[in-house]
Amino acid sequence: MEYQIILNTPLGPMTACSDGISLTGLRFNADAAAGLSVPDSPDSDNPVFQETRAWLDSYFAGRDPGFIPHLCLRGTDFQKRVWEILLSIPYGQTMTYGEVAALMGNRVSPRAAGGAVGRNPAAIIIPCHRVIGKNGRLTGYAWGLDRKRRLLDLEHAGAGFPAAGGGVL
Repeated sequence: MEYQIILNTPLGPMTACSDGISLTGLRFNADAAAGLSVPDSPDSDNPVFQETRAWLDSYFAGRDPGFIPHLCLRGTDFQKRVWEILLSIPYGQTMTYGEVAALMGNRVSPRAAGGAVGRNPAAIIIPCHRVIGKNGRLTGYAWGLDRKRRLLDLEHAGAGFPAAGGGVL
């Protein structure tokens, strides 16, 4: 069985999903692009939702939460390896798609790594927003480049980035 809760954030509402034990997904809602808010979901007794809310509250207060909610993510072995690399990117720092690919091994292209980055099922918690294009360009974010820039700015990692777009993987 899958459980869901809506969590309001400064960047719009997000849906958190759980199997009852672990966080299985976190995504911005369609309304989030418009900056709309939704009524708060009723409090859940599910500890992983409470943990996720605490993580998001700390993160949006401009602090490294210092922990990761318990995750159980569905994906290929390749995707899971890329997501583990993303989890290793320190708060406030970035990595290029090429660097992610290099950590995967010498036969992985930046585009292949980028494809796995783009399928990240736990937005913000698995920090795919910290992955940038070569030459420091902001590229590719499923929730919009403006949101990516705002997340990086929140972490003080976005200062000095060139205008979004135009970069290559």
